[in-house]
This record gives sequence, C-alpha cells and structure tokens, in this order.
Amino acid sequence: MADSDEDRDETMSDEDVRSPEMDEMEGVDEQFVQEDCLTALTSKDYIMEPNIFVVLKKYLQAGGSPEKVVQLLSDNYTAVAQTVNVLAEWLIQTGVDIKEVQVLVESHLKDMVIKCFDPKKADSIFTSEGEIPSWLAEMIEYPTWRSLFYKLAEEYPDCLMLNFTIKLISDAGYQGEITSVSTACHQIEVFSRVLRTSISSFLEGGEEAIEKNLQEFTKMVCHGEHTYLYSQVLMHILAQEPKGGFNIKRLCQELQKCANEKGLEITPITMALSGAAAYPRACQALSSMLSRQALNPADITVLYKMYSEADPPPVDLIRVPSFLNLLIDTLFRPPSRVNPDHKSKYMYLLAYAASVVDILKKGGRKSVNKEELKPTIQALEKTQSLCTENKASSELIADVGTLFQCLKFPVVSMGVLKWVDHTVSEPSYFKLNTDHTPIHLVLVDEIATNHILLHQKALDLLIRLFEGSYEELDVLVRLELKKKLLDRMVHLFSGGCVIPVVSYIRKCQDTQDTDISLIRYFVTEVLDVIAPPYTSDFIHLFLPLIENKDITGSIKSEDGTDPVSEFIGTCGTVVSSFICPEYFEP
Repeated sequence: MADSDEDRDETMSDEDVRSPEMDEMEGVDEQFVQEDCLTALTSKDYIMEPNIFVVLKKYLQAGGSPEKVVQLLSDNYTAVAQTVNVLAEWLIQTGVDIKEVQVLVESHLKDMVIKCFDPKKADSIFTSEGEIPSWLAEMIEYPTWRSLFYKLAEEYPDCLMLNFTIKLISDAGYQGEITSVSTACHQIEVFSRVLRTSISSFLEGGEEAIEKNLQEFTKMVCHGEHTYLYSQVLMHILAQEPKGGFNIKRLCQELQKCANEKGLEITPITMALSGAAAYPRACQALSSMLSRQALNPADITVLYKMYSEADPPPVDLIRVPSFLNLLIDTLFRPPSRVNPDHKSKYMYLLAYAASVVDILKKGGRKSVNKEELKPTIQALEKTQSLCTENKASSELIADVGTLFQCLKFPVVSMGVLKWVDHTVSEPSYFKLNTDHTPIHLVLVDEIATNHILLHQKALDLLIRLFEGSYEELDVLVRLELKKKLLDRMVHLFSGGCVIPVVSYIRKCQDTQDTDISLIRYFVTEVLDVIAPPYTSDFIHLFLPLIENKDITGSIKSEDGTDPVSEFIGTCGTVVSSFICPEYFEP
C-alpha cells in the first residue's frame, strides 16, 4: 500500500497540485480576455476586419461561447462593403463606365480615410502585426492608394506607419512619385533614391522637365538645411564630370535661385562649394553682398582689385547667378543710380564673369584667356550709356546699328532685355508709341535672333505685355498693339521657340480670354512661315487651333487651296484621328 501511494504521488501532474486561488486567478484572466474580445466583436462589420480570426481564437480559448460569437457577428453585420459593391454593379448595369464607377468609389473611400485617419491607431496596428501587413504590400501597387499615402504622410509626418510605407514605396521603385513628400526628407535612403531619380529625369527631359518638375524638386531639396547641403554637395561633385557636368551645374544654380526666392540663407553653402575659402578677402566681399542681396562699392572695389591682378582668383568664384543679376540690375534697371566713380568696376566684374575662361590642367589652372574681356567691356559701356540717357524711341533709332552690334554679346542682351522690360512696363509707354513698332520691341527681336538661350525670357516679357489691359487705349488701338506683340512671338517661333509659343496661344484659346481675331491673326502668320515635315508635338498643339471654325472658317476656301487645307493635307495620317470630318470633308 505504501509503495502504491508513493507511485501515485510521483505521477501526480501539475494540475493535481493547483490551488483554488490559482484557478480563481485564471478564471479572472479568462473573463478579461472574453470581455476584451466581446468589445471588438460588437463593432459594426467586425467580421470584415483582417484580425477577426485572431480575436475568435483568443475568445474561444478563453472559454467563450461559440453561439454568442455567431449571434454578435450576425447582429452587427451591416454589409457596408457589400452594399457598395452592389451599388457599383447597378451603376455599371445602367450604362456607367466601369472606370468611372471605380474612380467614384475609390475617391469617396480616400476621402473617408483622410477624414477618419488616426495616426496612433495606425501605428498600433502596424506594430501589433509584427511584420509588414499583406494588405499594405498590395495597396502600394496601385497609384490611387499610393497618392493617398503621400497625402497622409504630408499631414502626419510623425506617423511611423506612414514613414515606413513611404520607404516601402521607394523600395518598390516608385521614388519618382514622392519628390513632393516631405516625409522622404527624413530618411536618407529614400531621399537619396528620390534625388537620384529626379536628377536623372532632369538630364533626360531637358528644359521641359525642369519647367514642369523644378518646383516640387526645390520643395523637397529645400525642406531643411541638411537636405539642401546634401543635395548641393552631391551635385557639385557630379558637375565636375566632363559628360553632363554643365547640365548639373545649371540645376545647382536653379536650386540656388529658388532657395534665394524662398528667403533661405544659403550664402555660406554657396561660398564653401565655390572654393572661396582659398580666397578669404573675396569670400568675405561676396558673402556680404549675397547675404544682403545688395551691392556695396567697398566690396566691389575689393573684388575689382583682386580680378585685376596678374594672378586673379578663379572666375567661377564670381559666376554666382544672384551676384550677376545684382550687377545687371544695378547697371541696366532704370533709373540707374551707379556712382560714376565705381561704374567701370561694376562693368569690369560683369564682363570678366561673362567672357573670361580659366584654362585648367590637372592639379590647377594653366592660364587665363582674356581675349573677349576688352570687347565685352566696350559693348557694355556703349549699351549702358545709351540705356541710361533716357532717350525717346524716335531718338534711339539713330543708335540702332550700335545697339545691334553690342547685342551680339549675351551679357549685353541680358542687360538690354531687363532695360526693355522696365521701360515698356511704364503705364504711358504704349500710349506714346502706337503708330509704329516701338524700337524696344525691335530690340527684343534682335535678342531672340542672336541668343537662343534668351528665348524663354523674351517670351515671358512678351506674354506679360500681351496680357496687359491697356484700358487707356482705344479698343482698335489695343488690338493693333497686341498684333504687334504677336508678331514678336511669331518671330520667336520662327527662330526655334516653337512649342512654348504655340502652347501659350493654345492656353489663350482654351481659357477663352483672348479676342478670337488675335488668335486667327497668329494662326495666319504661323501658316505663312511653316513648312513640312511637322513634328507630332507641334501638330497636336496647333491642330485644335486649325480645326476651330471660329478661327479658320473665314480663311478656308472651298477649292481646298488655302493654307489651312494644305496644312491638314500635309499632316496626313498623323492628324486623321483628330480632325472633325464634318468640317474638313471636301
């Protein structure tokens, strides 16, 4: 008997030795688990939640009643998602396009998510999963939901779940979409990818890509001092490459310009990257003027003396766009208030930056080419003198030959363009110059002829003038003035500035805020100067103007020998899908 008692004691399990207190505590724990699960299960449409099976398992393991679960889930099932699907099917059956229905549903769902989004709950769900949720990986495959994450990330930059999602999107290869998301600026890996993609797109897309995407790119790069410094240092290194280096340098300068316009203090970074530290006096003089965005005769004198020496500092040191703009503005913006004692120094520095070339060799500078320095200074002196004499248009005609010769220098043309801009912007200018094409606009033509790189600036000036109200002028005089401005645009067009000019006129037509006779005049003038073959980009822009009856109806003949019909016939199959057949049939 004693042996059997010992055997029974040895074989007793842990459950046999549990105390009543332990059983009571376990019962309390199970009760808490059940209550916690029941709270979740009583939520509306909880059966649709991704963690439903986890909650069910916990509830049943805690001794919960299966019948109660079924009752709760069925009582709280409102079928919101299924109702949406049914309504969507009904819309499709009534003839609504399936894509339109999809956009409708997704847009409403996005609005609801944005309205109800709770970053704390998002973070808790994200951390409780312990891994990347499968639904998140699926969502980032679709542009609609990626754009939702971008918007949420902008609104909730401290949300861990959203920050991680932005990284997932970048890892998936969509970094080109997130240039405007400031959250990307906090993650060096994501930021580097976006920066690389953006720079590549600028190099491949050229001027059009810069115009389209520069604002978003600047917003990202200028998010903070650290992002600006990182980007500029990286691009400064790339700018040293022989292939594409100058394009990168242009991008660096565009960033500097935008940062200045935003009021950011970037002078120390600009100076550090230019190598100015090796020339402390020049660095101090430049830094002082760039920080205040104003020229100082004392600082100008310091730079003038240094660049007049036999061994001057590198020319790149003063090729800072904001510094050059200050020089041009001071010399050519009327009324010019340059001290005569210092004017020659201003011109010398401007001409030096525009014309002198440092001949480099490995390890340093070999020589300095100053062949163009003297003629550039002379051209600046002649032109600046004429521009500051405040002559009337009729008096300037005698000096047109001199001006045309000087306009062959790009830096002179830049200054004259600024002078013309301020002169013709005077309210009374066109009131006094209505009988003929003003000499100032003729100068714009000459600048456009000589310098392709100034086409956009010339077009910007013409657009501002074209959009002026000129209410002090008679209606017919106003129309004639705008035709003269259109003539200048056609001249730009014939010089190679095709897409920007036609794009602007298309915009005028689309917004319907321009007299139709002016658009007809432009179309007629363009038809006189163009000849096939035409690019598809030009056709797609110009064709809607051609096919508009209000524009070309009066210049189209019945026998089909008019310029409109000839243009359509030459375009052939490229335009066949865009033509209104009832208008162009013989």
